[in-house]
Amino acid sequence: MYDAIVVGARCAGSPTAMLLARQGYRVLLLDKSSFPSDIMSTHFIHPPGVDHLRRWGVLDAVRASNCPPIPKVNLHFGDLAFSPPAVNGAAPYEAYCPRRTVLDKILVDAAVAAGAELRESFSVRELATESGCVMGVRGGIGSTPVSERARIVIGADGMRSTVARAVKAPTYREIPSATFAYYTYWSGLDLQEGEIYFGEDSGALAFPTNDGLTCIPVGGPSEGFHAFRSDIEGNYLQALTAFPKLAERVPDGKREERFIGTADMPNFFRKPYGPGWALVGDAGYHKDFVTGLGITDAFRDAELLAQAIDDGFAGRRPLEEALASYEQQRNEIATPLYELTTSLLSGPVELAHLAPQFVGFGLALARC
Repeated sequence: MYDAIVVGARCAGSPTAMLLARQGYRVLLLDKSSFPSDIMSTHFIHPPGVDHLRRWGVLDAVRASNCPPIPKVNLHFGDLAFSPPAVNGAAPYEAYCPRRTVLDKILVDAAVAAGAELRESFSVRELATESGCVMGVRGGIGSTPVSERARIVIGADGMRSTVARAVKAPTYREIPSATFAYYTYWSGLDLQEGEIYFGEDSGALAFPTNDGLTCIPVGGPSEGFHAFRSDIEGNYLQALTAFPKLAERVPDGKREERFIGTADMPNFFRKPYGPGWALVGDAGYHKDFVTGLGITDAFRDAELLAQAIDDGFAGRRPLEEALASYEQQRNEIATPLYELTTSLLSGPVELAHLAPQFVGFGLALARC
């Protein structure tokens, strides 16, 4: 029997498994994919997320992956531009935008090095319960059925979480998807800093990533999604023309990969715990891509959840009390970030209103 089974081994699940394993717990880490493998993502890791990687001892592996540091992010509103002020004292701004094929493999390897047992290509089909309490999982690799038991099952399996669905985790503060986005990778642009562009009915981002590539997403209101899909490349390039400072550089580059996109970006909180189960990352809290918070949030919540579980298992306080505190801490930190993110979905906002919002965003982000 395991102390914890973590379902999902990406940027929420692997850190949670790693941190619990480092505390001496017996952890089983499951994922339906094998690693390295890709997944749709904003890629971006804000400075607080970088601090998590540094504390965990894995930042050097990200740096060694040929992923350049991002020393500054420039926000553009038409002809106006500014950069959010630093909020962490004298520490220099340092962000990264690693490919998920790279980042997730680094995190999985760190979890295994800490002592977690990894099973790749494992599909969880249902949870095992007794008297309303989750006791384990049933699933397997291929058609061979496997059952495993644990003191707690942790869903780190994304916004469509199998674990959350099985336990009927309550959802609150829901706001439906309001935008869509498509991204791809370009070579030859030599981007050194991050760039975010806001238009009246569209937006674009540009960030350097691994191996000299630049990731450029574009997006707009969700009602334009199906029309955009009728000619993805043509509409993508047309959307960039709204941001001349970015568009004028794209012809100097070469598109290296296919377009990836979605209009499925709901905004919600879920109750992240119950008898024998917990949720972390997008499984417990999800929002639109526009503020690029997903990975940083996942790292923060992995630490909060691992600490709560350790408090409960070690007897420092009842597990339910510790998990309730995890939800409270998560929500206190996430709420101002969630509110800024969702405010950007409601339509054009004047720079005079956005600038102080992003200063507040920086202050809230510092708590991550």
